Amino acid sequence: MISRRCLCTAASRPWLFIGLGNPGDKYRGTRHNVGFDMIDAFAESQGISMDTVHCKALFGQGFIDDAPVILAKPQTYMNLSGVSTGPLAAYYKLPLNRVLVFHDDMGLPCGVLRLQPKGGHGSHNGLKSVIHHFRGNMEFARLRIGIGRPPGQMDPKAFLLQKFNATARDRIDTALKEGVGALKLVLYKGLAESMRYFNQEQKYKHIRLQTLPT
Repeated sequence: MISRRCLCTAASRPWLFIGLGNPGDKYRGTRHNVGFDMIDAFAESQGISMDTVHCKALFGQGFIDDAPVILAKPQTYMNLSGVSTGPLAAYYKLPLNRVLVFHDDMGLPCGVLRLQPKGGHGSHNGLKSVIHHFRGNMEFARLRIGIGRPPGQMDPKAFLLQKFNATARDRIDTALKEGVGALKLVLYKGLAESMRYFNQEQKYKHIRLQTLPT
């Protein structure tokens, strides 16, 4: 159990990993829920149970070697993600440089990931809500999970709520495994060093995949 009392020093302060998505079977496996998928993949790989509800999120916590980590999947629906994430960070008295948000991104090819130290919302409603509940502060890290762009004139909202086809699902499942490795690197080495190494690998993957159908 990670105690609030031990979080006053940088050495003991945990990372808060937050995956964005929509709760319920209706949305499971959809493009908009890859943030949830990333949390589930990391939790399963590290043996962390996600069976507690805290601050309106499915919640788990544990240690990766000696590094404390808190995992959360807000259950408020995507557009109200900040209703959960703001209170979670406040409860554990975490600065935003210890918060890492996982979200779907149409600006990257399907299955390509990017670690980013900060940024805007890019018209992503979940990020808009998170930023709003962080009082407009955008100085938190993100793991962007590429889902590709909608084909032709397809409505982006409909695209987000579709499930992946088999080829795209394979790419996402591979990306989730790569993401687990990147997140462990963040815990061991910190964000800056992890970004340099991981984003370079993903850049080459981007070059390979960017012309392929999703």
